[in-house]
Amino acid sequence: MAWYHRALKRLGLFFFSSSIKKTIKTSHIVIVGLMLVPLLASVGISLYNTISYDRLISNVDKTNRLNQIVKSQISNELWDIVAGNKSFAEGLQYRIIDTINYQIIDIMTTTAQTENRQLLEVAERAMNTLTRYVDRLGTQMESGYPVIENERILDEIRGVSLLVSEILQDYIVLEIESTAMANESIKQRAFIIGVTESIIIIFVTVFSLFVQMSAASNIDKSIGALVFLSSRIAEGDLNARAEALHVEEFKALTENLNIMAGKIKTLVEENIREQQNLQKSEMRALQAQITPHFLYNTLDSIIWLAEGNQYDQVISITRAFSNFFRISLNRGNEWVSVYDEFKHIENYLTIQKIRYRDILDYSIVYKDAMESKTILKLLLQPLVENALYHGIKYRRSKGIIKVRGWEDESCLYFSVEDNGIGMTGELLDKVRKQMKEHPNPEALNTGYGLYNVSKRLELYYNRQDLLDIQSTYQEGTLVVLKIPGTEQNV
Repeated sequence: MAWYHRALKRLGLFFFSSSIKKTIKTSHIVIVGLMLVPLLASVGISLYNTISYDRLISNVDKTNRLNQIVKSQISNELWDIVAGNKSFAEGLQYRIIDTINYQIIDIMTTTAQTENRQLLEVAERAMNTLTRYVDRLGTQMESGYPVIENERILDEIRGVSLLVSEILQDYIVLEIESTAMANESIKQRAFIIGVTESIIIIFVTVFSLFVQMSAASNIDKSIGALVFLSSRIAEGDLNARAEALHVEEFKALTENLNIMAGKIKTLVEENIREQQNLQKSEMRALQAQITPHFLYNTLDSIIWLAEGNQYDQVISITRAFSNFFRISLNRGNEWVSVYDEFKHIENYLTIQKIRYRDILDYSIVYKDAMESKTILKLLLQPLVENALYHGIKYRRSKGIIKVRGWEDESCLYFSVEDNGIGMTGELLDKVRKQMKEHPNPEALNTGYGLYNVSKRLELYYNRQDLLDIQSTYQEGTLVVLKIPGTEQNV
């Protein structure tokens, strides 16, 4: 039985190596073709049997009617002539003879059996003899032969007519026998057709069941493989893949699921990397607030003010220093209110103004309605620090840093503007390119604060158009920050 199962499997692969649609179409063509074979054979054989049987019956009927003409009409017509009831010229004897000869030829053309045709040929020759006797009778009557001579010729004609009638009767018997034989042949053909149709019906039934089971098996197997793959993916196994299926309609779906699993894996890995980068960016942003250099300089400023008995400024810078770190840490929260973010900037600039009082001045202006809105913490301080260390410090005269905030229906806007040294076009293009391409942070040698803010905005909002830089060399720099969809209140 192993060969049988292997044959079925190969046959199944043959049928289902293409699409289900093509398989169903092919199976239907096969089934319809198989069913048409016995139908067409039955129609053809039945038509042949009908024609043959009709020809035999028709020949018997024609011959029987012809036999009546031969037995009676010729003798009766010639008797009237001999008896003097009509002249030979007025008689219909030749017309009757022509009719008989024509019908014999017509019956001969539809006779299939050679023996039967030979009988008709004998009858045809006998009719030729009868015609010669009729011609002789006409000659005698024209020559005035006595009646007794004419009656003798009439007896000869009757004898020939009787012979033709017997030949036709023999033909009828043979045709009836041929009809009986044809009937037996019809029965045999009907039996063969019945057996053939039964075999074909059994084969078609088995074939239909096989196609149905093969189709169900292939579809169930394909769907099962896809369900198993989707279950593996749902369970988190993004390395799962489905093998190529034999059913055409499922190949594209299988490929798409495999591609989807690969893309999901890639997206998850990218998301993990983005989260790691975000955490690193936040950590670096926090670390930037507590650099040893900033701590040392601030503590040195406090000591210097204390030694100069400037206790009010000591209190002011110490309070600003404390509030600066309180907001920076924010108990580990990633979001702060706009009010706290501006306070954070104010504390930072308060500290820096005490240190750089001769070269630094600042202003902070924003709408009061913005205070309760929330944003990511540590967004503005790196921009202000960048304005101070890369802009104001390179001026020979006093510099000004302007921090502003405003909003519209969909976004919050912040700007940090300085009148520092500014950037050349080449340097501005380099900074913009760094913010757009996000290289390895360790490879940056300038603009790290801008890069850090740009990176964090992109990670949170999945957009690269939230930070804009405008700068003119020897005139200053303007950085505009946009925060979309801020509807939360703290």
